[in-house]
Amino acid sequence: MNRKSLGKWFGIFGFIAAGALLFNLSSCARDQELVSISITPSTETFGSSKTPVIDDKGLNIQLRALGSYIHPPVTKDITDQVTWTSNTPDLATVNSAGVLTATGIDCGNALITATVQTNHSVGGRSSSGAIITATMTANVVCFTGAADSGPNLAVTFPGTGSGTITSSPLGLSCASTATSCNTTIPSGNTITLTAAPDGRFAGWEGCDSVSESGLICTVDTLTRDRSITVTFN
Repeated sequence: MNRKSLGKWFGIFGFIAAGALLFNLSSCARDQELVSISITPSTETFGSSKTPVIDDKGLNIQLRALGSYIHPPVTKDITDQVTWTSNTPDLATVNSAGVLTATGIDCGNALITATVQTNHSVGGRSSSGAIITATMTANVVCFTGAADSGPNLAVTFPGTGSGTITSSPLGLSCASTATSCNTTIPSGNTITLTAAPDGRFAGWEGCDSVSESGLICTVDTLTRDRSITVTFN
């Protein structure tokens, strides 16, 4: 092979090597990069208008932070890589693992943020430290005072004597002169009725159990309308 041909081949090889080098440099400069974050769920609601806010304490849900990358495009779970914060910790808190919890202290809305400061690419290439964030909304419904409707508990007084009855939990308190009285009780509750006779006490009918003294009637796990009879003679 003459010098002219040899030089030609060296030129071709040099061109190929230079192209490969440029390709490698271009690839190195395009390490996988985080470009955005999303949080699921995007909103979460705790409680209801019929539930006191204190009863929401401890309700929680696991949040997920999903990172969107390029070079190549892919979505990854980065829940344990973000910094979680709540702008209203009296309403809802979020821990480092992304667990969102209602405090039972306040109601309204809280903004929950997931943040990543990208000091380097996935491949280790340093960067200027871009901050990437995402937000979701936590809602705690305020109590309006409207109690849950439930089964009706009625008490009747067929006797000729007089006396009063009271309930625990509170809600039913009436005298035999009323002939009958009733109230609604949240479903599933147990209630006790205590009789206070002014004279002779003849007993209860319709109770699930009666105390040894005979004065206390217990209605267990109220899930349907019930009628109780108490007789004062």
